[in-house]
Amino acid sequence: MSAENNAKPILVLGATGYIGGRLVPRLLEAGYRVRAAARNPAKLRSRAWSGHPQLELVQADVLDLHSLAEAAAGCGAAYYLVHSMNPRVTDFARTDREAAQNMVTAAATAGLERIIYLGGLGQDDPSLSHHLRSRSEVGRILQAGGVPATILRAAMIIGSGSASFEILRYLVDRLPVMITPRWIDTPCQPIGVRNVLQYLVGCLECPETIGGTFDIGQPEVVSYRRLMEIYAEEAGLHRRWIIPVPVLTPRLSAYWIHLVTPVPAAIAMPLAEGLRNPVICTDTRIRELIPQGLFDCRKAIRLALVRLRQQQVESSWTDAGVVPPAEWSFSEDPRWAGGTVYRDGRRVMLEAPIDEVWQAVAAIGGRTGWYYGNWLWQLRGWIDRLLGGVGLGRGRRDASELRPGDALDFWRVLAIEKPHRLLLVAEMKLPGEAVLEFRLGETKPGCTDLKQIARFLPRGLWGILYWVAVYPLHGVVFNGMLRGIAERVNGRILQGPERLPADRRTAPR
Repeated sequence: MSAENNAKPILVLGATGYIGGRLVPRLLEAGYRVRAAARNPAKLRSRAWSGHPQLELVQADVLDLHSLAEAAAGCGAAYYLVHSMNPRVTDFARTDREAAQNMVTAAATAGLERIIYLGGLGQDDPSLSHHLRSRSEVGRILQAGGVPATILRAAMIIGSGSASFEILRYLVDRLPVMITPRWIDTPCQPIGVRNVLQYLVGCLECPETIGGTFDIGQPEVVSYRRLMEIYAEEAGLHRRWIIPVPVLTPRLSAYWIHLVTPVPAAIAMPLAEGLRNPVICTDTRIRELIPQGLFDCRKAIRLALVRLRQQQVESSWTDAGVVPPAEWSFSEDPRWAGGTVYRDGRRVMLEAPIDEVWQAVAAIGGRTGWYYGNWLWQLRGWIDRLLGGVGLGRGRRDASELRPGDALDFWRVLAIEKPHRLLLVAEMKLPGEAVLEFRLGETKPGCTDLKQIARFLPRGLWGILYWVAVYPLHGVVFNGMLRGIAERVNGRILQGPERLPADRRTAPR
């Protein structure tokens, strides 16, 4: 199925995810027509490759058979890069099972020629972890359907932004001494993300891979201890002391990962559980069918670190998932039966061009911080982590650029209208739902009206009490943030900061 003689588009399911976000532009570069599917296509429209003439963006949900069948209609092949391992799903194995069955039905209905699926390594026996067993089950469901399915099985993927690599990076960066479970010496066969992508694209050109199952990995078998040692050497860190003990369970390991790294416990738990299983390649036929130079662990880690230092992370594990809805937050909406929406708005008039003010607003969070009271934000982040939330550790994908769906500390970008509006929706643990909005307007050339508006929809009595408790802090923190933005752009404050006029949904003072 070469790009030259195949007129049918290639469907990519999971196009907003870590692998999917990198696969789409590589398929386009190879000359293929691509149909990128996502539950929220707005997350795709902001990508640099979204305007490519060979690309079509569609809405599809693998749990909605009708939308999935519509997305697959007319396509030649489909990449299935979907999993449900995220904090919002209580039983990811059941959800993934349902999604895979929908894929089988949709593929047959659409008359697809083949499916390509990226699964996980591991011997299929009773000791296999819940996560790896689920990955294997999805592969079996896909191959049992009427459309041939190619399964690529990988262990840890080393690349900037992958969840496994982020766990490794933060543990080694932050802990000079590590008390670890016995799985630290479990053998594994990682693979660099660039090699994974080359295998995925190469499958389209190699008919011998149709319907087969192949293990992909670098030739060298290493332990997780050795990976940590190599990372420390490549990162220029002092030697890390690693002390394995028999008492650390996967659950305890996951909670420790949750506290030390940006990866939440809901994702860390299945990953930590899977570390006890040897994950090595037993079938290396793919190396002859799709030959390429396989990176060893050291080179893969080195390339990932270069990307991180250059702040050129193409995609991240934080990209995947549904953007929390916040229709209730729009100020032009009428009150609705869901309850009172509390609002606290501040504004400042600056002698500064709107584009410069926008750049400061768009750089907020991550290493830049929040322009005022960063220790308060950090404290709130630690409280969130202790409560099982995402905290501030996720940072942001890029230091200056934001796009819809991006994670930004414990917020997620819901909408952007450059240079006039940025809307963030909270993903922290809260007794309700919250958004933070920035609105910019040009009053005259060289002068900007900057508004910062927080809205909160409480959940029961605890939500109301929470708003009453934090409301007095807003005047200090929000006004300080507006002054900090003014200082960032060297803009003279012409008026404010001051509170915006209250509306009928404003919290009591």
